Amino acid sequence: MRIAFLTAPEGVEQIELTEPWQAVADAGGEPVLVSTEQGKIQAFNHLDKGDTFPVDEVVGEAAADSFDGLVLPGGVANPDFLRVDENAVAFVRAFFDQGRPVAAICHAPWTLVEADVVRGRVLTSWPSLRTDIRNAGGEWVDEQVRICDHGPSILITSRKPDDLKAFCEALVSEFGKKAG
Repeated sequence: MRIAFLTAPEGVEQIELTEPWQAVADAGGEPVLVSTEQGKIQAFNHLDKGDTFPVDEVVGEAAADSFDGLVLPGGVANPDFLRVDENAVAFVRAFFDQGRPVAAICHAPWTLVEADVVRGRVLTSWPSLRTDIRNAGGEWVDEQVRICDHGPSILITSRKPDDLKAFCEALVSEFGKKAG
């Protein structure tokens, strides 16, 4: 199970990167950090700088078909940077076009909205995104984790860091089905 974790060079919520990353690794998978630039990304603990993490692949050179799934961690700035990067948006859209599972938490669905992949889907997020999701044709629900199979790929979403345990369990289970 080879899983892409897409982040911007800065602004990702550290725990929303590290906990799913560890869950994938603990399940015997290979987590791969993909970003819009080479080098390292700067994670954040809410508004305070956290740790840095080395980038494994640059999004413009990475191919969705080389992964079994995609994780989009949140953080307010992270998806805002990603949604204005054409390569990042195309990379996300490719997972849906190819029927590969995607998991997004907190503010990460902003990138899904930009990729135009929420239409007809039921998902959750940080509450401030509900209008954006509805305007993009999705149905927003206030749930700890939502697994939506209304489309060519599974979409797993959660609201916030407090939901990480359920989010990680769902993504490992769903990604394992696709990879297995």
